[in-house]
Amino acid sequence: MNPEVIISCAVTGDDTKVTKSPHCAVTPAEIAATAIEAAKAGAAIVHIHVRDPDTGSFSMETRHYREVVKRIRESGVDVIVNLTCGMGGYIVVGDRGLADTPGPGSDFVNQEDRMRHVIDLCQEGRYRPDIATLDCGSLNFGDGNRAYVSTPNYLRQGAAILKDLKVKPELEVFDTGNLWFVKQMIKEGLLESPSLIQLCMGIPYGVPADVGHLLAMVNALPPDCNWGTFAISRMQMPWVAQSVLLGGNVRVGLEDNLYLSKGVYASNAQLVTKARTIIEAMGARVLTPAEARGRLKLG
Repeated sequence: MNPEVIISCAVTGDDTKVTKSPHCAVTPAEIAATAIEAAKAGAAIVHIHVRDPDTGSFSMETRHYREVVKRIRESGVDVIVNLTCGMGGYIVVGDRGLADTPGPGSDFVNQEDRMRHVIDLCQEGRYRPDIATLDCGSLNFGDGNRAYVSTPNYLRQGAAILKDLKVKPELEVFDTGNLWFVKQMIKEGLLESPSLIQLCMGIPYGVPADVGHLLAMVNALPPDCNWGTFAISRMQMPWVAQSVLLGGNVRVGLEDNLYLSKGVYASNAQLVTKARTIIEAMGARVLTPAEARGRLKLG
């Protein structure tokens, strides 16, 4: 069991479904506000995607990330900022192969362009993130022709970019092969110790959200790593307890689950508060952002 737990809150995702909930933030101001409230509730880390404030669709624009980070930093609330680099990897293949590929909904770009906002913010120097994500493998998304593509060489380039920028990579692991490649990057010296690994469960068609699969992945983790896990939808809160029992940290938030209980939409702060209640009822303690920085060895 993990007696000292880091809570991460993924405040908004890249899927249009989140617009169902009145609590899902769209504008940079709304995203920053919900991140700040999550931090006040006990989240040491906030994981951030941005949206086009006019259309609500996902965005990769540096200016939106800059505004979100600026508002968080200037709020006076201490929290570790984790920016996604996952956008730009989706490709929709056609039924006729190259004749109709890529299809509508594709956003596929090279690795550097996926990370452009992080590169820009670090070069500007003022609103650099503490952490940025690398999605550590390719995955079929849903039942159609949509896939997320993240190849070994793209990941090597991404890890090298973050190492040069001195930004901690959070290694998003969606399947067992993803974890295998994380260990390969460690072997190649692309990742500095301790690595930070997020085991992402229940996303079709990655690792199912069941205890057997999670235990197998925990047993395969590299030494000297900080790790956490989450599961989506109704499994989000059971996974808080499961992660702590197996020695990990936790993630909650509206990217992964919209509901506080059946039919009741949640805010990010409410989800963090519920997770904190579970953690403390188990006899563990929630780490502050300052304590989490020390644990993760952030600069």
